[in-house]
Amino acid sequence: MEREFIAERQKGLQTYLDVITTHHILSNCELVKKFLDPNSYSVNYTEIALQHVSMFFRSEPKWEVVEPLKDIGWRIRKKYFLMKIRNQPKERLMLSWADLGPDKYLSDKDLQYAVKLLSSCSHPYIYKVTFVTASESSALVIRPFSEKGTLKDLIYKAKPKDPFLKKYCNPKKIQGLELQQIKTYGRQILEVLKFLHEKGFPYGHLHSGNVMLDGDTCKLLDLENSLLGLPSFYRSYFSQFRKINTLEGIDVHCFGHLLYEMTYGRPPDTVPVDSFPPAPSVFVVSVLESILTCEAMKNGMPTVSRLLQMPLFSDVLLTNSEKPQLKIPTKLKEALKNSKECIEKRLTEEQKLIHQHRRLTRAQSHHGSEEEKKRRKILARKKSKRSAYESGEEHSAKYSNSNNSGSGASSPLTSPSSPTPPSTAGASSIPPAPPPPPLPPAAPPPSTEVPVQPSPLPAVSASRGALLSSIQNFQKGTLKKTETCDYSAPRIS
Repeated sequence: MEREFIAERQKGLQTYLDVITTHHILSNCELVKKFLDPNSYSVNYTEIALQHVSMFFRSEPKWEVVEPLKDIGWRIRKKYFLMKIRNQPKERLMLSWADLGPDKYLSDKDLQYAVKLLSSCSHPYIYKVTFVTASESSALVIRPFSEKGTLKDLIYKAKPKDPFLKKYCNPKKIQGLELQQIKTYGRQILEVLKFLHEKGFPYGHLHSGNVMLDGDTCKLLDLENSLLGLPSFYRSYFSQFRKINTLEGIDVHCFGHLLYEMTYGRPPDTVPVDSFPPAPSVFVVSVLESILTCEAMKNGMPTVSRLLQMPLFSDVLLTNSEKPQLKIPTKLKEALKNSKECIEKRLTEEQKLIHQHRRLTRAQSHHGSEEEKKRRKILARKKSKRSAYESGEEHSAKYSNSNNSGSGASSPLTSPSSPTPPSTAGASSIPPAPPPPPLPPAAPPPSTEVPVQPSPLPAVSASRGALLSSIQNFQKGTLKKTETCDYSAPRIS
């Protein structure tokens, strides 16, 4: 219980928590969130998911649960189950149940209609949805289960059914994909992003775990996430940069993370990225530089069309001939547009708060630093010396002026200084020096002559009064005329 020991342990614990919370996967782990904020994460979401799924099976008896897939995803409020159809026991499907998130801005009616469109969507790079339904609080989606897993499973050499932390948090071998795979997969993902942007369908949830592999083809998963208002996997990254404020910009930023992961076999340590390790092609680095560098964060994200024109993807040939199809009614398009604007507005407000907090934190850390404290002490010392010097100068100046105002050093500091002679003839408007209190008051002076009252003041004051009186009573007409002999003219002999 020694204070020094406790302080040392507190410092060590803080360092430990800082490392965990800056690790992207660990910071989203349910155990970490429960430890840091037990009140907000006290609900058992697995039980809630089982209740909703059981209610669903009452009205849909053809489905059957094979087993729960525990913790295969990173979301706390999203649970997975391995499914099968009763009359097709060999076919495996995956059911995902999710709570509605903070960015859910569609009405319940529009949400029901929008998720139903997903089962009718047809695109070579969008993973098929078998069944989908939504309620006022959650949504349920059933898709075919892939034994090969996602693009993230391919990069990390992981098994799809293993828990998320075990698969991706500490990989045994870090190795990127081959250049041709990077080019092909990147081009396919950009094509489907361009398609969704043109349709006005918000996505914002691109990461390697949401890309399913079907042979050599990439197919996007979880298009329903933006409709349900769920937060993005990379939200903690792009919420730091105010130039990334649209869902199109978010998709491009997330594509940068995905391309980095495909190239180097792991996500970037920090964003923005200052320098990139050697890559299979300089064209890969040029794409990454346009998305993940500090300059890109300041200037904004490039468009998907611009990325498709870059040398890394422009020469990739796509073999799929399936015609994309996603028909969105006009009324729903308007609702999706409004929802997209609300999502972007909330992001902008969050970015503003983060920016203000960072400025405040920087100011506090700057003013609390040892260097700043020393600098302030030195400035305060200099200021006090300067003020002391100035006050000393002012005091000596006052003392000097008071001594110079009279001819004797015995004049008090408070004695009045001599009045300035008037510049006009109205000299009578300025009275003489007032007499001391013991004497009777003097009579009003006439307009032409000012008598000098006898005064017990020292001779200096009396002579000064006489001088003033003679100046005031001076008359030009009393001067004698003089004759001047001018010798300045030339003399001629």
